[in-house]
Amino acid sequence: MSNSQSICLIGGSGFLGTELADQLSRLGSDNKCNKITVLTRDTRKMRSLRVVPTVTVVQVDPYDVDALTDALADQDIVINLVGILNTRVGHGGTFEQAHIQLAENIVTAASKHNNRVIQVSSLNADAENGPSEYLRTKGKAADLLLQSGLPVTVFCPSVMFGNSDGLYTRFANLLQALPFMPLACAEARFAPVFVGDVAKAIVDATSDPSTIGQSYNLCGPEEFTLHEIVQYTTDVLGIKRKIIPLPNGIAKLQAYIMELVPGKPFSRDNYNSMKVDSVCKDGDSAQPTPVSKIVPTYLGKMNRQSRLQQYRELARRDISKD
Repeated sequence: MSNSQSICLIGGSGFLGTELADQLSRLGSDNKCNKITVLTRDTRKMRSLRVVPTVTVVQVDPYDVDALTDALADQDIVINLVGILNTRVGHGGTFEQAHIQLAENIVTAASKHNNRVIQVSSLNADAENGPSEYLRTKGKAADLLLQSGLPVTVFCPSVMFGNSDGLYTRFANLLQALPFMPLACAEARFAPVFVGDVAKAIVDATSDPSTIGQSYNLCGPEEFTLHEIVQYTTDVLGIKRKIIPLPNGIAKLQAYIMELVPGKPFSRDNYNSMKVDSVCKDGDSAQPTPVSKIVPTYLGKMNRQSRLQQYRELARRDISKD
């Protein structure tokens, strides 16, 4: 990247946003060119980003179109990372609000300043044929932006993995808490993609005008069933759990019940999303990083043997000091 750019992140406090801000910051620090602004409705959630070089955190409600328009006045690129997997109470808590309304606001605001827009959507997002409200609204949001006349690039990743992810980490916590794992949609297929690879693809696009007007699917180099993902998680943790695939009827009932649990760990809309495999097409380029290179580096810390080894190392250090 040779020219200085001002890049604005919406949804920068999330899993992908934090990684992206870090990569953009390191690139900007080396080349003294990137100025990164992260918009948030609650600055208290952004403490980790406050210490990242070249990142400025600004309190702005992106659902307030006038405030968003003002915030984008001096920006070259706006990157929208906002996405919710389940509805919640509050402003921006429905799929319609979080995905479509925000996309409409970005079109209105960015049109005033002709900002370039990079939209993070989802693999299988489809406004007409998506099996879930999540995928339909994600698809409609991407369509709105691509048809806006603005310079837009869209990325559609499969489920992402990395430290503190919502895939392997979530299953690891469940597996350690439960004596067995009742698993809905056990045969659903995924091509998990490393969050660092997704962030790099976005970073590369910021300096590549040939990506404007394009939509890119992002998948990892391997495909797994959900059952295989959970089994691999037990292997890395070094524990044994019986995994019980649920019939469709029972899986739907589980989804309904889990919607009532605080945080909605699983919902009927999630169940519907898994009716289509989250894998790329033959013409899509796979991202390079395999699961086996990354997941053990953070799940391994939850492994009992790893913890015991750490305790032994600490004990040895104490003895050597004596």
